Amino acid sequence: MKPAILPKLMLGLSLAAMTTAAHAADDAFEVWLNPSIEYDLSKHDSIELETAQRFRSASDGRADTYFVRAWLHHDLNETFTLSGALDQRENDGGFDEVRMTQQLSGKHGYIRTRVRLEERWVEDQSRMGFRIRPRLGVVVPINDSGDWSFRTDAELFLTVRSTSKGGQDGLTGLRTQFGVAHDVNDKLSLSLT
Repeated sequence: MKPAILPKLMLGLSLAAMTTAAHAADDAFEVWLNPSIEYDLSKHDSIELETAQRFRSASDGRADTYFVRAWLHHDLNETFTLSGALDQRENDGGFDEVRMTQQLSGKHGYIRTRVRLEERWVEDQSRMGFRIRPRLGVVVPINDSGDWSFRTDAELFLTVRSTSKGGQDGLTGLRTQFGVAHDVNDKLSLSLT
């Protein structure tokens, strides 16, 4: 590893340590498989079909989840992308869900930002829920060509309106992630998070 890379790697590891320590008392290990395919419609517009399988520990009340999501992305400029999506989620044990999502993503050097708005309809719940999910992350290249990078982020779950009367509102969650990614080429990226 070259000396110039060391400060970047240390920055990334420090940020990962800070985000995980804040949530260490309530961590839950999950395995996610998240393949997607994206097709360019024009210079600034694309569609994406995303799927995910999230394998969780049923013993702590978190059911496995499977979903398919269709995205429409529009690059506003080199910094910001505006997106909208519709997805269907299937949860083991019920409470399946339909979501509509709007989000604004930003790239600011090493810093990544995202604000996501979600309208949620959950099976057997009395009303539509509304949630805001701000996320702050860092992507630090760890080799000279930039095809390997360290990534970390922290995302808040702010529930404005729960999906049932008497449900939880306010700050209802914090998700932290860290890992590495490898851009194989301009069409394929692999990550371990």
